Amino acid sequence: MKENILIFGGSGSPKLTLKICEYLRVKAGAGEVLRFSEGNLFVRVKENVRGRRVYLVQSTVFPANDNFMELLFWIDALKRASAESVTVVMPYFSYAKGDKKDEPRVSIRARVCADAIEAAGADRVVTLDLHAAQIQGFFRIPVDDLYALPVLGEEIVRKRLSDLVVVSPDVGFAKQARKFASLLGASLAIGDKQRTAHDERAEVLEIIGEVRGKTALIVDDFTISAGTLADAADKLIERGAKAVYAAVSHGVFSEASMERLDRSPIQRLLVTDSIETQPVALSPRVEVVSVAPLFGEAIRRIHNRESISKLFPA
Repeated sequence: MKENILIFGGSGSPKLTLKICEYLRVKAGAGEVLRFSEGNLFVRVKENVRGRRVYLVQSTVFPANDNFMELLFWIDALKRASAESVTVVMPYFSYAKGDKKDEPRVSIRARVCADAIEAAGADRVVTLDLHAAQIQGFFRIPVDDLYALPVLGEEIVRKRLSDLVVVSPDVGFAKQARKFASLLGASLAIGDKQRTAHDERAEVLEIIGEVRGKTALIVDDFTISAGTLADAADKLIERGAKAVYAAVSHGVFSEASMERLDRSPIQRLLVTDSIETQPVALSPRVEVVSVAPLFGEAIRRIHNRESISKLFPA
């Protein structure tokens, strides 16, 4: 099995690629990406992939457009080099936020990206905590949407937090938050969040549920500005929570996010290493938990034609 697995990593995920290869005890595939002065990208596969089942690891963020285009070029290069199949391992799909037409004359960006990935020649996609489950239906190829829940949940259990209540910052993540609460044996509360513009800023208006005297754990799929997390944390303290922690699948982290986090009541923010190209230095409050074993096991199971669903609680 190990001799047959061949994993390449793009510019968006070099560290995670090496961790996945280390987990599977394989060597990363040889390739290179050149950037020309006018902004063009050039991708070259530097070893024989003819007849091989190839896995390509690439998050599409910071810079989102460059890394997405690079992903397409990798797929095309591998298929033109006669790879038997190309499985795209996309730890973070940046354009997943554009999953619907919620106002007139706008693009459904996630669907456009899905079409492009298929057109480039991908045979399968493996990703982590898509912003919306229906995005899987934008593809006509198999999509495996993994969950960070067991990885983050295990780390929370190790911290032995007392009187725990799991908090979803909005109703959109409530279903996943309920799974967190079930795993941790905790109660659940939900935030009432309002977003009025496309400026990555949302306001948490109220917390629905009992949090007084409890340790609150805010859970979400991603954070960019840390604004929603900070707002929710402030509301939780106002409502009597004795401490606030947070666990987020994707730490996107734009400029000023760390300052906002450090001013908040959040004692610790757990994120995965699905993103490693943030433009900011991470705060000491941020704890990174690797999903390399999760992706490595998913790749191993796909390669051996085994079930992936057994990796996750029902």
